[in-house]
Amino acid sequence: MSNKKELKEIRFDVNEVILKNNLVRGAILPQKISELTRNVVIEGNTEVEGAIFGNTIQVRAGEVEVKGAVFAQKEVYVSGDVKGDVIFYKAVGSADSVAARVAEGKVLFCSDINAKSVALRNAYVAGSIYADEVTLDNCVVIGGVFATQEANIDNSIVGTFNTPRVALDGTVQLLLPSAFTIEAPITTPNTRLYNLALADLGALYRDMQEDKMSGRIPMNLEADEVKSNLIGDDRRKSLRSLTVIGKVLAADMIDTDKFQNHFLLTAASLGPQLLKTYDLGTKADGQTASLDPISIRDFMFDILSGKKEPKEIDATFSLMDMAR
Repeated sequence: MSNKKELKEIRFDVNEVILKNNLVRGAILPQKISELTRNVVIEGNTEVEGAIFGNTIQVRAGEVEVKGAVFAQKEVYVSGDVKGDVIFYKAVGSADSVAARVAEGKVLFCSDINAKSVALRNAYVAGSIYADEVTLDNCVVIGGVFATQEANIDNSIVGTFNTPRVALDGTVQLLLPSAFTIEAPITTPNTRLYNLALADLGALYRDMQEDKMSGRIPMNLEADEVKSNLIGDDRRKSLRSLTVIGKVLAADMIDTDKFQNHFLLTAASLGPQLLKTYDLGTKADGQTASLDPISIRDFMFDILSGKKEPKEIDATFSLMDMAR
């Protein structure tokens, strides 16, 4: 980002800190009790190298980078009309809500999100989401969606989810073999559930041909459901698992390490914590397949949009080979 003014140009008052075209070398933290209720407003083209604490934290325009942790007493809010990138490199938390329903731009969370409610559209989360209620629309979450009450997932890729109630709409794809819920998932006629645990993501990332034994697995909400009863002291709890673990275990005869999925997803989840940028080797065009947060985000959204689509798995194995 260019044309940033130095810290002396930031406007402070009792109620608000307003940032626009600013490069902030330190953190924005309250220095006295009266500043605990101060709002932080970012109006675009701003980089903050430290942490931010505010009563509310609002991002009203794009091209924003925050390299420290972010916490709001009430709300972290990214305006829906933001264009360009908004990047949070460390954890984002709120005592109430985190909302980023962006229509054209993209919001990148390089770590975890923790709040009472989280509502995202066109967002990429390299970590996990912890909340009471989670709503995702056209999002990618490399980690898990952990909601204590309910989750609504529409046309998104998530590592896994664990929630009492979940509503699934559009095409939902899982990166890990299993996801968990208590009540039966709520679906629509448009719901399609796939598992990418055996997809050759490494080859897709390098624009190479996928391994013939790889592929995404279509999931059937009835056939791929496993019910378990957990019994404790005077307590009984039922748990539903949507899982393809049987298929994954059968595929253990395949050298799945060559898919490079684990390496790619680990690099994605660690992101800015890595001391160097790793790569998956050379792409089909001869360029290096660097595993930086922006490249991984763009790759995952290419899968989400169908621009890059893993082939469906069509592998067979011999029971005699399994016995041996």
